[in-house]
Amino acid sequence: MNEQEIDVLARTLWGEARGEGSGGMQAVANVVMRRVKIGGWWGNSVIEVCQKPYQFSSWNKDDPNYKRLLSVDENDIHFSAAQSIAERAVCGALDDITGGADHYHAAGIYPMWIKGQRPVSVIGNHIFYKLTKGQNHV
Repeated sequence: MNEQEIDVLARTLWGEARGEGSGGMQAVANVVMRRVKIGGWWGNSVIEVCQKPYQFSSWNKDDPNYKRLLSVDENDIHFSAAQSIAERAVCGALDDITGGADHYHAAGIYPMWIKGQRPVSVIGNHIFYKLTKGQNHV
């Protein structure tokens, strides 16, 4: 098991969805792992996918939570939950609750890429989409 991948994924889950509870963090993990399986532009590892510039805003250096993301530890209850979810995801033992999503956004935000798209699921305050066609192997 790659401890560094688990740590980076846990920080991503905490940064993106700590306010959404375990289900919301699991859904973000599902998106990350789907992107890893698709590979290519997003990257071919958990770390590459999570830290791809401008894909997960919590890793943007100008994000207000960026410094907190780097310093959070297991004493934070949400980070502890994120670590557990990340471990299951990296081991391939995390069920996909998103319907195969490879994109998401927060409710109330309307990114350009959603034009003409239909959500595959809504989990908490996040809306999930499957935009990559022909990649049904996940």
